[in-house]
Amino acid sequence: MAPRKPKQPQINHEEENPNAHILGAGEVADQPIVETLEINYMPYAMSVIMSRAIPEIDGFKPSHRKLLYTMYKMGLLTGPRIKSANIVGRTMQLNPHGDAAIYDTMVRLSKGYEALLYPYVDSKGNFGKAYSRDMSWAASRYTEAKLSPIAAELFREIDKDTVDFVDNYDATMKEPTLLPVTYPSILINNNTGIAVGMASNICSFNLQEICEATTELIKDSDYDVLETIKAPDFPSGGQIVYDKKTMTEALSTGRGGILVRSKYRYDKSNNCIDIYEIPPTTTAEAIIDKIIEKVKSGSFKEISDIRDETDKSGLKITIDLKRGTDAEKLMKKLYKQTPLLDSFPCNFNVLIGGTPQVLGVRDLLLEWIAFRTECVKRRIYFDLDKAQKKLHLLKGLEKILLDIDKAIKIVRETPVEAEVVPNLMIGFGIDEIQAEYVAEIKLRHLNREYIMKRLQDVEELTKEIAEMEDTLSSKTKIKKIIIAELKEVSQKYGQLRKSEIIYANEIDDDDDESFEDIPDYALTIFFTKAGYFKKITPQSLRMSGEQKLKEGDELSQIVESSNAKELLFFTDKCQVYKAHVSDFEDSKASVLGDYIPTALEFDDGEQPLYMAVTDDFKGYMLFFFENGKVAKVDMNAYETKTNRKKLIKAYGSKSPIVAAMYIREDLELVLTSSSGRMLLFNTAVISPKTTKDTQGVGVMTMKKGQRLMGVRPYVEGEFSKPHRYRTKNLPALGSMPLPEDTAGEQLTL
Repeated sequence: MAPRKPKQPQINHEEENPNAHILGAGEVADQPIVETLEINYMPYAMSVIMSRAIPEIDGFKPSHRKLLYTMYKMGLLTGPRIKSANIVGRTMQLNPHGDAAIYDTMVRLSKGYEALLYPYVDSKGNFGKAYSRDMSWAASRYTEAKLSPIAAELFREIDKDTVDFVDNYDATMKEPTLLPVTYPSILINNNTGIAVGMASNICSFNLQEICEATTELIKDSDYDVLETIKAPDFPSGGQIVYDKKTMTEALSTGRGGILVRSKYRYDKSNNCIDIYEIPPTTTAEAIIDKIIEKVKSGSFKEISDIRDETDKSGLKITIDLKRGTDAEKLMKKLYKQTPLLDSFPCNFNVLIGGTPQVLGVRDLLLEWIAFRTECVKRRIYFDLDKAQKKLHLLKGLEKILLDIDKAIKIVRETPVEAEVVPNLMIGFGIDEIQAEYVAEIKLRHLNREYIMKRLQDVEELTKEIAEMEDTLSSKTKIKKIIIAELKEVSQKYGQLRKSEIIYANEIDDDDDESFEDIPDYALTIFFTKAGYFKKITPQSLRMSGEQKLKEGDELSQIVESSNAKELLFFTDKCQVYKAHVSDFEDSKASVLGDYIPTALEFDDGEQPLYMAVTDDFKGYMLFFFENGKVAKVDMNAYETKTNRKKLIKAYGSKSPIVAAMYIREDLELVLTSSSGRMLLFNTAVISPKTTKDTQGVGVMTMKKGQRLMGVRPYVEGEFSKPHRYRTKNLPALGSMPLPEDTAGEQLTL
């Protein structure tokens, strides 16, 4: 018999350490999803929005502000640079995040990284480059930093109660909630943030232009700031493609895309193109990778080699050309098919009074003017209070100086020191603060020179106080102070534009790649449900037999077209892929054709639903959903100025899609529900939208368990009694069909 194991003594953990007991540990509690969102998710979301991701009117997010304020308190506006690691360590007193996050913030604010038009950190060492994806910056122990001269404008008179201060995360220090910037820094440097359910992407503008526009706006509230601010100014330079309508919309609303293209020079002696400025939204590696991809696919046969020749002098991507290549025509092709031409997506989302708001340039400047006005007023109030207190002391001294001998006698004859101040108060009719000030005066100051200077100070202080009170009561004088500061900043730190402005109508764009002399001729396009595409010339079609299809596949669309038109392939993932008919080789009926998901690099598992063919993007796209709603989208919503091959949110996703249709003009359609009911309506009753992912409007009412099954164009005379299926008001149920009206095919996906 095996020996019995000794009984283990039970340990009472609560008695051993009562603080180690966790109530509810290991228990699973049911909680309504709404309550979970309110208690857990919403506080997190608000914390990210308010305290991390979205910049405020001073142009900074909390991480930026904590770092810069720490450097200011360390005295790094002057003197030599110090180790970045030391700065990071000190910043952790305000920023509870790790040292890596703090150092990343410093890198992005540095001169060496070249991400900002007006950097705030004067750096030394390897800080990487914003235009490089793979160039890593050195560790903080190897680099040095201090504040740039322009950073002085962030902290001017911050110690004069110009902004509010709050406790840091552990209540051991105070930190500013905002910085009292003397210029609209919110629009001077790029700022990007991703919050929960929202984001911010603010581009940079030229300092001189911003200061001038702000000055004019202060003088005249109706001033059009876009007369001065024509376009952004990016630290990476490049050429901004200026289209007045697009630019005005982007800068006025705070939303929109701004086209930026790279700058290049042609080296004739070496037969190569040097790219030396690129859009701020891409990197040198991304450009090179894309060009290599296109070379391998045969799109750029003119290129023999490409390499990154970036060095200390700056960015340089060199493209070697084959003999006889036209460099200008090649660059037009590169702009169309690579990130050498890219769009900066504007999203001017800023926290104003704790509320996220997307504002245009004008509104942002107005908000900054209001903020700066408050800072100036608070500074004047601070100086006024200080001057009034000093004047109060001097008023008491003035009474003493009229009879110094009496004051000396009171001091000498007072037996107890604690009674000196009360006796002076009684003797001269002054208050305790004044008496304390008088009692602390040194004997050496009781001379005529000192007395006369103090009396003169009284007169000067009285004038200063009167001027400050007058300034506070005058909006005009406050405005003059702000304007003077703006002028000073502009003169001191202003610089020429880095981004060149070129006008869209001046660019020889050669639409439809005419420089390649693509022939335009008649074609018939075939598209199958499985996603196979082929184009066949009339001659070949006349000689062809039956169309070859994959087993189980069938033709979904047959379109009479031409070789110069564009193709839009809508998919089951609410996306649309764009191509040109000329991108595909002429085919025959005896072959399957090009498999579109492969040819256009669809996402995994993504399938095409509908093909639209156009050459002018006129007309409308119609989308029919199972819930009976129909969306009518302007075709020009899918037109892009850049060579974008894929657009997301091509249509609404709230309800499964039943069918899609491209129409040039309004027509009558027949809708059929799963109940068998039919509805005849004209598409003219639906208002077109420019928002691609609109959910549509209700057309056919669906009862519980029912859905829209199909749609087809109405043929005149198809119904014996068409009025039976029409209705004055939408949405409508429709009517059950008569036996003679049940013929006709339904368009479904």
